Order: sequence, then C-alpha cells, then structure tokens
Amino acid sequence: MSERWPGEPAKLDEREEDEEDEEELDEELPAAEEEEDELPQLRTADEEQHAHGELDIPDDVNLLEGSPDGARRGVAIVASRYNGEITNKLLEAALEELDEAGVRRDAITVMPVPGAFELPLAAMALAKTRRYACVVALGCVVRGETPHFDFIASEAASGLQLAALETGVPVAFGVLTVDVVEQAEARVAKGAEAVRTALEMADAFARLRASASAR
Repeated sequence: MSERWPGEPAKLDEREEDEEDEEELDEELPAAEEEEDELPQLRTADEEQHAHGELDIPDDVNLLEGSPDGARRGVAIVASRYNGEITNKLLEAALEELDEAGVRRDAITVMPVPGAFELPLAAMALAKTRRYACVVALGCVVRGETPHFDFIASEAASGLQLAALETGVPVAFGVLTVDVVEQAEARVAKGAEAVRTALEMADAFARLRASASAR
C-alpha cells in the first residue's frame, strides 16, 4: 500500500484492496460453518433408543416364553409420591397398558410410598403375600448437585432386584433415573413398558410351573 498524508482520501486501488479482503473473509465463513455442521452431534433424549430385538431360537429346542397376557392375573403397583407430576404419568401409562392386557381393575392394587427409596420394601411386602403374579415399581429420581441421586437410584435398583430374587415374584423396574425433569417427561411410557415386562415374566413363570408339574 502506498504512503499518503494524514487526512488524504484513500486511493481507489486501496479501497478495492479492502473490498477484496472483505469478500475473501465472507467466503471463508460459510466454509467454517460447513465444517461445524460435519462435527458429530450429540443425540437428544428423544433420539435415544434402546436395543430391542428378537432372539433367533432354533426349532429343535424346547422354548419357554411368556407373553404380556394379563388374563386372570393379579398385579400390584408400588408408586413413589416423590416427583408426583412424573409418577402420575407413569401410573397412568401403566394402568392403560394393564387395561389393554386384559387385567381387570379389581385385580389391580396400587400402593403409594413416600419416595423411590421405599419402593423395594413395599415391593417385597406385596410379593410375599403371594396374592399377585407380579409387581410393578414406578418412580422418578432426578439428579441434583449432591451424591444423593446415586445412592437413591442404586439402592432402589438393587432393592427391587432383591425383592424379586427372594420371593420369586417378578418385580419390574419402572423407575426413571434422569438428569433433568424434561428427560423424565419424554420417558413416561416406561410405565407401560414395565407392565409388559412384569406380565411377560409372570406368564413365563406360570408356564414353567405348569411344565414342571406335568412331568
């Protein structure tokens, strides 16, 4: 660039150089944006999917498989009142699924408990009565700023598993463990999924007992 006195207007060639520099900068920006678009994007909660699938079982083996059939079955639901705005939706989804499965309303027992930590004890008590073919546990634990979340979620999961193992009654895990409430709202169908799991396991156990007594 040529020298000029202070206050002297920029020459035409200098203005053209400045305009060319601006055009080059504008041309570089879209390229940078395209590079950003090519970066891997994190999936949102709605895009997450579990790996559901069917097993390829040979025809020449004995197959023992249950179905989510609720006919002539008593079902117990233990539901946490904590985070009730979520557990109410889980309970609604569970009851709708039980209706579709053919479970009569008078064969359903709902037992509310204060929180997720109390779910295992209630599930154990219900299972020990032997009045129910299965138990469905519903609750919601939202991560906070302390380790409280980890303790409650872990104890709820291990306690519900223990209730099933000690009694032999299927206990379905319908407890949401999420980082934020919005993730829980996107997963309220877990209530229906827990019902299907419980009914399928109950039917499988009934078939197993029937096959054992027939021999």
